[in-house]
Amino acid sequence: MSVDELLKSADEKMNKSVEVLKHEFAGLRTGKASAALLDPITVDAYGSGSEVPLKTIASISTPDARSIAIQPFDKSTTAKIEKAILKSDLGITPMNDGTVIRLNIPMMTEDRRKDLVKHAKKLSEDNRVAIRNVRRDTNDHIKRMEKAHEIREDESVRAQEKLQKLTDGHIKAIDDLLVRKEKEIMEV
Repeated sequence: MSVDELLKSADEKMNKSVEVLKHEFAGLRTGKASAALLDPITVDAYGSGSEVPLKTIASISTPDARSIAIQPFDKSTTAKIEKAILKSDLGITPMNDGTVIRLNIPMMTEDRRKDLVKHAKKLSEDNRVAIRNVRRDTNDHIKRMEKAHEIREDESVRAQEKLQKLTDGHIKAIDDLLVRKEKEIMEV
């Protein structure tokens, strides 16, 4: 593996960490209705024991900032969807009118907002650590290549500098995501 391939691989792994954080942040409740809140919910829709994502068996919309409407494609799954929402850790009681399930998103307390910000910071730090682990592993690989005389010392130094710039860029992306999410959570 060449140094360029190694750096490209590291960049891809770091990008995945940033994408994972974006996905995790999308599922964090902010007091505003978002279809992404329902992404982790799965439903045993057809009694087969295999759970399917809610978004594959229903249309999910946000008619306003405080509510989510779920319209099942198959009306026979309505009760099972309602049960899955109750079982989830959303903490929201669904209202079922037979054709549409509505979720009213309650206002969050200040304490709950602070807890969510703490959780967002933890998620961010976990992904920063993942990026740093990629940097460490890649640096070790570069140093082994230098030791084995596969690359020269100056190539090794340049590669490590490029790797550090990649790392700094991805860490900054995570920090920017966190700042935006904190602001979103703390807005009333």
